[in-house]
Order: sequence, then C-alpha cells, then structure tokens
Amino acid sequence: IGRRAQKDAYGSYKSIGGKNWGMIGLFGILCGIMILSFYNVVAGWAFGYFLEISFGNLLQSEDFRSFFGGYVSDIWDNLFFSVCFMIITAFIVVKGVSGGIERASKILMPMLYVILLGLIVYSLTLDNAIEGIKFYLLPDISKLNLETIYSALGQAFFSLSLGMGALITYGSYIDKKQNIVSSAAMISVMDVSVAFLAGLLIFPLVFSQGQTPSEGPGLVFVALPGVFNAMGPIIGKIVGGGFFLLLCFAALTSTISLLEVPVAYLVDEKKLPRKAVVWLLAAFIFIVGLPSMLSQGAVDAFSSLSFYGDKSFLDFVSEVFSDISLPLGGCLMSIFIAVKWKTHNLSDEISEGNESYKGSFMEKVINLILVYIAPILLALIFINTVLDKFFGLSII
Repeated sequence: IGRRAQKDAYGSYKSIGGKNWGMIGLFGILCGIMILSFYNVVAGWAFGYFLEISFGNLLQSEDFRSFFGGYVSDIWDNLFFSVCFMIITAFIVVKGVSGGIERASKILMPMLYVILLGLIVYSLTLDNAIEGIKFYLLPDISKLNLETIYSALGQAFFSLSLGMGALITYGSYIDKKQNIVSSAAMISVMDVSVAFLAGLLIFPLVFSQGQTPSEGPGLVFVALPGVFNAMGPIIGKIVGGGFFLLLCFAALTSTISLLEVPVAYLVDEKKLPRKAVVWLLAAFIFIVGLPSMLSQGAVDAFSSLSFYGDKSFLDFVSEVFSDISLPLGGCLMSIFIAVKWKTHNLSDEISEGNESYKGSFMEKVINLILVYIAPILLALIFINTVLDKFFGLSII
C-alpha cells in the first residue's frame, strides 16, 4: 500500500481508496502516537537503569522491588530520562530516512546483536543455566490453548508494528525494484531471531540465581537486577550495564520508527518543514505521555486513576492502543484490500521486483488469507479483547 502510493499512511489510503478510506491511515497514525507516548516512558526507565547499574547505585539496593517502585514514582528522574530518550529519538529522525534513521539503524542493529550474543555466551556459563534453557525450549503442550495463540498474535502485531501506519510509511520509501516478499520474510526472521536470542539470555540468567520466570514485566526491572547483584560488584556492573544498554538500543529502534509515522504525515500532507515537525511532535508526544509517567506513583491524582479494575493509566493506554487497536487496524487493512483496492492490484504491486509472484502458490495463499481468514480472525480477536478487558467476557 505504501509503495504503490508513495505517501504516508493517511495519504496512501486516501490516494488508493479515497478520502473516507484515509481514516484508516489516521487511525494507524493515532495508534503510533499513543504507543510512543507510553513506550518512551518505559524506554526512559531502561535508560535510567543503565546509568544506575553502570555507576553501581542500583546494585547497592537490597530490595529491588522497592527500588523499582521508588524509581518509577520519582518525578524528576522520570522526567529527565524520558526527555533524554525523546531528544535522542528526535535528533535521529530529524536527519531524515537515509541520513538519520537508516544510518542509526546500521550502527544500532549490529551493536544490539553483538551485545546480545556476548551476554548469551556469558549467561550459558552460569550454574543452572541449562535449567533455564530447558524451561525456555522444551514445550509443555498442555499450555497450548486459544489464549496462548491469542497472546502470541498480539505480541506479533506489536513487535512487527502491524495494524498501524509504520509499515505503510516505510513502504513508501521502498524502491520499485525491491522484492517486497523477501523483505517481509527478512523482517519477520530478524524480529523473531532477536526475540529468540533474548530468551536464550534471560532464562539462563534467571534460573542461575533461582529466580522465578513468571514475573512478567517486573522480570526486567525487579528480578534481573537481583541476578546481576549476585554476580558481584564488577561482573554485575558489566553484565547488567550491557543488558540495559541492549534494552536501550532495542527501544531506540522502536521509538525512531514510531515517531517517523506522524512526522511523515505532517510533512507529506501539510507540507510542513521536517525539522520543526519532528521537534514539535516529540514535545507533544512527550506531554501526551506525562499521565502514563505520573500514574506510577509520582502524582497521587494520576496514580489513583484506575480502569476496568486496577489498571493504571499507562496499562490502560497500552492495552487500548496496542492489544485492542492493532488487531482492529489489521482487520480494517484486510477489508480495504479485499473490498476497495482488490487483490489483483495488490498482486500487481508485489510482482514489481518479484515477477514470479503472479500466479504462484504464495499469491493464492496470501489472497485467501487477506480476503477470508484475516478479516474474520482479527475481528474476532478485536471483539474478544474488548469484551474481556471491559466486561470480563470471552467468545473465543
């Protein structure tokens, strides 16, 4: 869609389908803005933890759960680190796609892999590491159910930025000679490989210190610092600092891609200067993220807010614009292709740079999924998520 129109998310839908269909693009742009608003807060935590552990302050604590609680409720630390992370993100995006985003990715991604592989090698030398590997890689078929598959699909949508305007925006920068099928395959393989390697790192570390792997998000900020602390003051600083630096790099690649989505919209559609747009949007999204930041204990008025049970404002925004909105965005995109753009036009575009695609088995499978399977499945996931989150009901 993006490559065919050579425009931002809104402009692509509008160019192909008309103004009304452009609303799907605006919906995707809104999702990107809201996801970045809370994602930058969490990225700020990772940045702060990198500095805290590198200078030894974190490893002096004896209660890492209390440390984390105090850390996220400290308004000045949160403001400082989140501002820093947003400034770094904006500085890269303001340079443009080739001069900023592409150049930064060529540095960040190899460094991410090098740090990740180095930490994995170390983690596998620890006592009881093999138990972590067994927990991670040996399947328990009894746990495989609809909820597991549903969670995996949700994670895939979030990790690959599906259902929002990101892939359409970056698709608009792709050359017509580029093979979209091989690019999509490479993106998926690289995404899964980083996640797989992260598991090879985290579970041996956790099991080496007898920690529980069921901490959820607290695993990173509560359980793992305890693991690093047990390694001693020197090794703990090196391994812990490396881990949170890795986390910062991974988060930065995401915040860059998320910020580019609304930037491309304002530059393409409103003809505004890129530099001004980037800094104004960065400031706006940071302000939008303040309630998420302050809801973790920094300000009582925000901390006391709860949604459908005991969800904080940050959790609420995360679930609404990630768990709920992304499957909806994917569903609407499938409907757009099936109803408005038509699959033969999709095939024409994909065959640019991949002449063997037309008439292939892959074309038949993709068209079948887009027209019949994806809209129904994603609609069911969307409806089920809304019923589950807000009413405690389930249809699948």
